[in-house]
Amino acid sequence: MSQFAVTKLLDTDLIKVRDVVCNGDCRHRSGEECSHATSLVFPYRGVFIRHVGRDDTVAEANQVLFFNCDQAYQISHPVEGGDSCLSMDVPEPMLEELVPKAHRNSRGSRFIFNKQRLRIDARAQALVALLRHSLMRGTAETLEGETLAMTLVRRAVGERTARAATASAGRQKLVDRAKLALSSDLARRWTLADIAREAGVSPVYLTQVFQQVEGTPLYRYQLRLRLARALDLLGSYDDLTQLGLELGFSSHSHFSSAFRQAYGRTPAEFQRFAGLR
Repeated sequence: MSQFAVTKLLDTDLIKVRDVVCNGDCRHRSGEECSHATSLVFPYRGVFIRHVGRDDTVAEANQVLFFNCDQAYQISHPVEGGDSCLSMDVPEPMLEELVPKAHRNSRGSRFIFNKQRLRIDARAQALVALLRHSLMRGTAETLEGETLAMTLVRRAVGERTARAATASAGRQKLVDRAKLALSSDLARRWTLADIAREAGVSPVYLTQVFQQVEGTPLYRYQLRLRLARALDLLGSYDDLTQLGLELGFSSHSHFSSAFRQAYGRTPAEFQRFAGLR
């Protein structure tokens, strides 16, 4: 049985969008794979690590990953459960228009992202969910799908709406250990001491380094992971109170308030806006 299930959601001359689900059987590094197109990959469920040479990137719902054409890489799943991603192939001329020079290699004739990933904001997360849900359900026509996809690309790489991590290898590995711990159980009510223990450092040092590397506090990072999972699951739940409780929120009002603060709508309003109810 294939490790991947790929669903084509949109395929035009302008952009190709696919939903990619991986069962995560490959816990250690996979065999070497190669990108056949320049792609932006938005994880929305689960977590994996992408290895490019000696550069390792933790991929989860707060990130967009860049796959350069003809770039070799490997994948591993240190946390059970596999992953799901929205993958977008974008033509190089379009990337030249959309991507700021700060995120690309200026040398050579081909377009090349000079980073492995960027941290996306809440608006980009909402666009990932809206694009996927509307294409999956057939409620978005081609023109709308293309427009949403371009808006998502622009948001994901924008100088004001995306953030690149800048850290030494040691600090990045520490932050990655914390991310993997959080991703292993989104509903768990982690304490700072719990996460620091998993990361192998003191709570004070962890909070300082995480803030410096990711530009956001650890608790807020965890909240965004939970909310991204809610975006993924909204089409499957009628009882939104139950959804919130299963994701670790203390009550429906806690869940609804946090969701609205991040995405500008309550979960019920987003369901209606995305045509899920």
